[in-house]
Amino acid sequence: MDPTIPPARPHIGEAEIAAAVRVLRSGQVVQGPEVAAFEEEFSTWVDGRHCVAVNSGTSALHLTFLALGVGPQDEVIVPSFSFAATANAVRLAGATPVFADIDPATYCLDPEAVAAAITPRTVAIMPVHLYGHPAAMDRLQALAERHGLAVVEDACQAHGAALHGRPAGAFGTAGCFSFYPTKNMHALEGGMITTADAALARTLRLLRNQGMEQRYANEIVGANMRMTDVAAAIGRVQMGRLAGWNEQRQANAKALDAQITTVPTPVVADGAQHVYHQYTVRIEGDRDAAQAHLTSRGIGSAVYYPTPIHRLAPYAGTGPWHLPETERAAREVLSLPVYPALGEGDMARVAKAVNEL
Repeated sequence: MDPTIPPARPHIGEAEIAAAVRVLRSGQVVQGPEVAAFEEEFSTWVDGRHCVAVNSGTSALHLTFLALGVGPQDEVIVPSFSFAATANAVRLAGATPVFADIDPATYCLDPEAVAAAITPRTVAIMPVHLYGHPAAMDRLQALAERHGLAVVEDACQAHGAALHGRPAGAFGTAGCFSFYPTKNMHALEGGMITTADAALARTLRLLRNQGMEQRYANEIVGANMRMTDVAAAIGRVQMGRLAGWNEQRQANAKALDAQITTVPTPVVADGAQHVYHQYTVRIEGDRDAAQAHLTSRGIGSAVYYPTPIHRLAPYAGTGPWHLPETERAAREVLSLPVYPALGEGDMARVAKAVNEL
């Protein structure tokens, strides 16, 4: 029997190992020169914005809301069809997440649903570039400007994604990335905040480092959410290969698009550059049976996400929420292998198993 194709496979090669060892031998291991170089290099991916490295994507989201002064009595509009960290960051800042429905084609926030959810308490919109497909940022930005709202991009799955040539993380008041091992690029763990606002960037740097710019000269109440130089060194290696990896993901997605005939395949909106963090199809029948069939054929798959955030225990009863497309997506989505290490034969195996459904 052919070996199983897992749903995801993080890359840790000799270059990443060598970078980590080099930093460990240097003795400068936290918030040092590697972090500064990583921030500078990542800036080239987001139109030259200020970049602030932190210890996780969740920290990036959380610190952004703290730096913006979001807190109790404030509301932030978010999708419910996302990982829980999207809403958790709002709640951790003391504010209230308000859930809006998604566009069924892209799985990203529906601007019309966002418009309907705005109240006098709304202070920000947080679009998620889910699965590596950019949200409708042109429409969401216009909506935010009309109502005087901040826009915080959750770009944790969208390294290298773009809309009309403008990269994810370069639209909003701030953008937040994750470098978890399964992302299109990783740093073992870590996050990055991007912003065009120099004052906001300075506040973020204070918040991640106990409120200090100069040692023992604490200016504000902060936390320890610094990135290690080991993580930054690994991230720098990965970033150098991101463009090629994204191109391979797109080629793999194109191969699946051409061969899969039995289920709806991902939609790419006009002007969007999808980087396929996930290649997500819809199973309109028995998804559990479909997933079991793929497993029997040695094809890994995963459901992102089986339970919308508004139905998770910390948010249950906060509605009522009318989110029909969110609920339908949670019942139907199934993500297939698409990562760069897969070859043409792997794509053919995945498509063959799907077409047997």
